[in-house]
Amino acid sequence: MKPLQHVTIIVKGIVQGVGFRPFVFRLAHQLNLVGSVLNNHLGVTIVLQGRGDLIDEFVDTLTQLPPPLARIDAIELTHQAHLSSMTCFSIIDSEPTAGEHAKVAISADMSICHDCHNDIDDPHNRHYQYPFTNCTNCGPRYTIINALPYDRCNTAMADFEMCDDCHAAYTDPLNRRYHAQPISCPHCGPQLSFSSINDNNEFLYDSSMLVALEQAVEMINRGGIVAIKGLGGFHLVCDATNNDAVETLRQRKQRPAKPFAIMVTDLAQAQLCVSGTDAEWRTLTSAEKPITLMQKRVNNNINVNGQHNGDIQLSSLLAPDIDRLGVFLPYTPLHHLLMKQLNKPIVATSANLSGEPIITNKTAIVQHLGHVIDGILDHNRPIFNACDDSVVQVINDQLQVIRLARGYAPLTINLHSPMLTDSQNRVLAVGAQQKNTVAFGFDNNLILSPHIGDLFSVEAQQYFSQSLATFKRLYDFTPNYIAHDNHPQYAPTQWVDNYQKQHQIPSSHIIGVQHHFAHVLSILAIHQRTDKVLGFSFDGTGLGDNGALWGSEVMLADINGFTTLAHFSSFKLIGGEQAIKHPVRILLALLFDQMPLAKVITIPIAAIQALGTQTITNLYQLWRNNSHCVECRSVGRLFDALAVALDFIGSSQYEGQAGMMIESAANAYATHPIQSSLAIRINRLAADSTDPIQWHSSDFITQLVNCAVNNAQNPLIKQQLCWQFINLIGQQLNDIGQQYSYLPQVYCGGVFQNKTLLSQCIDDCHLGQREYLASGNVPINDGGIALGQLWFAIHHMT
Repeated sequence: MKPLQHVTIIVKGIVQGVGFRPFVFRLAHQLNLVGSVLNNHLGVTIVLQGRGDLIDEFVDTLTQLPPPLARIDAIELTHQAHLSSMTCFSIIDSEPTAGEHAKVAISADMSICHDCHNDIDDPHNRHYQYPFTNCTNCGPRYTIINALPYDRCNTAMADFEMCDDCHAAYTDPLNRRYHAQPISCPHCGPQLSFSSINDNNEFLYDSSMLVALEQAVEMINRGGIVAIKGLGGFHLVCDATNNDAVETLRQRKQRPAKPFAIMVTDLAQAQLCVSGTDAEWRTLTSAEKPITLMQKRVNNNINVNGQHNGDIQLSSLLAPDIDRLGVFLPYTPLHHLLMKQLNKPIVATSANLSGEPIITNKTAIVQHLGHVIDGILDHNRPIFNACDDSVVQVINDQLQVIRLARGYAPLTINLHSPMLTDSQNRVLAVGAQQKNTVAFGFDNNLILSPHIGDLFSVEAQQYFSQSLATFKRLYDFTPNYIAHDNHPQYAPTQWVDNYQKQHQIPSSHIIGVQHHFAHVLSILAIHQRTDKVLGFSFDGTGLGDNGALWGSEVMLADINGFTTLAHFSSFKLIGGEQAIKHPVRILLALLFDQMPLAKVITIPIAAIQALGTQTITNLYQLWRNNSHCVECRSVGRLFDALAVALDFIGSSQYEGQAGMMIESAANAYATHPIQSSLAIRINRLAADSTDPIQWHSSDFITQLVNCAVNNAQNPLIKQQLCWQFINLIGQQLNDIGQQYSYLPQVYCGGVFQNKTLLSQCIDDCHLGQREYLASGNVPINDGGIALGQLWFAIHHMT
């Protein structure tokens, strides 16, 4: 028999609030080990005493078969010199340690598990139809945390005293609700209330929980708009099959065209609304329950097996002029109960003012969106940390994150190599102006926050500051180094300037990172690589090193810097930001470079003709004199110009509109391609052999415009041009990729949210046997910038 041993085990990672301690308790009992387990600032600390072979078996099982929602980043085992007098195994209440930094990873909010779903459907269960049912395998985490360790007293449930039944489950290590911090039932937990608006615009209240849900259902069924409080904020909800209701929501919210996501009752209903691959269905039904962008179905009353399965006629106003639809499943008990009663898809869009953070409390809903809604379905569990719904898509069976939020965030990356172990090496990265997230590096972890949003309003900038304060509080985090975008007018950059002055941080500890390089670095970070890659960084804007706006960068890059190999040639944004809002100005600038003014004036493009001769002439003078113009070489802006040229848009109604409409038209052409060939190519500007390749922007767009005008009688010409536009760009990237086939290849930036373009690039990589580095759980757009900044900064601390 092997001798007794006494060991201390520290487990780091996502190990609090995921059923880790009861799992350890049961495992220790099975192996006849004595000791204890507790949560603390380190993660989970386990003390074990018993035979050495049994302790080895304990560690092996813990490592290979942890609880389903846990993620173990590190296990540290220390042998103690002396045996103790322990006679049993116990779970010790958590005790925060004064002056110690929290090293535990915060778990994201998780959707309701199968067991809890069964509980709310079981008339004999005390959680029957209770909209806040949860256990250690599901329910809120990040959104209700106020401090670590993750104990009830540190959450939004602190003021809800458990009833005897809940307390019994909470204290029973063999119960799946053991130390489920949000545990509650109809007798002791949060309650629903419903408010409707009367003729005097006053809210009437009804505190009966079941009646509240029924009233919300009734209002939705008769075409009303209801604000419903979820895990991380409110949704604006209406009947997705009711055209009038959807149109009313668009009018009241002043959102004329931007797509709405829909929530469906279950997988079968989803299959009536969208079509997808096995990988897409797995993503839709995963524990994260993200909004998944999928292909619209034409026949909504026929399921994937070709059988008639009900009849769903979705509103045509949900996602006008594009072929994709965002779909997600109920992820809380409340959503399940709501959808069970409605049994039809609903619009479920974030309750916020355009460009501002999601609203988390009823007072703000009334103040900011009282004119939009007809009622509020509220509850009295506070939301401490706002968190929107994640948005993803699947490209070539790989996940691409568009908005990192509920289910995926906070995203914690444990470093493989020892870094940031010194308490003085605590790094903050403040991200970009749009789709902002922030990132933190300390104690061998990189942490990327949930989506914060576009920082153009005071409210959004306040939310940015609140998000920083949340992580500072949770981790007792004070940065010694700060990384930021090089754009001096970005709100995060200005925040850094003020913070540096207030806290007297040395200039050498403030690290600027070029925007498009940071995109590439974000992919290196998720793969924890520092070596050279071939990076394609395509987006809409981003300040380049020469003061112009970049966005078509092909670069050789590693952790130390980059060299530009190719980009589109520069063109002018007439009026700067005005050109982004009114992209006809972008098209005009490109055409002015290739045609005389008199010819441009006569081109039969609706947006050009709507301007009139005098306005076009005035814009030409600004362009010719380079007055109020900004140089730009962005691929995103070329998409805008083509969308105007093909009469898809006049002004841009939402970000990415042009790209989605062009992609939809290209996909339509790909389903029935015609054999006629269009003599269009991407030419290069003459340059010295040592200079970067420059693809001729204005020549490319002018060819497309001329082809559209000369073939206007062809009903498929617009679709064909969209397909050729994307295909030709992909061919140029493949040509360069082949020249550097020995390097890993990275595609990043918002343009590569274009599924058709990225899929072509990935296929080319695979055909050429080139290594492709996927973006994984890091947003491919500006939501990943902070992680890229962080990765650069931790390798350049002085």
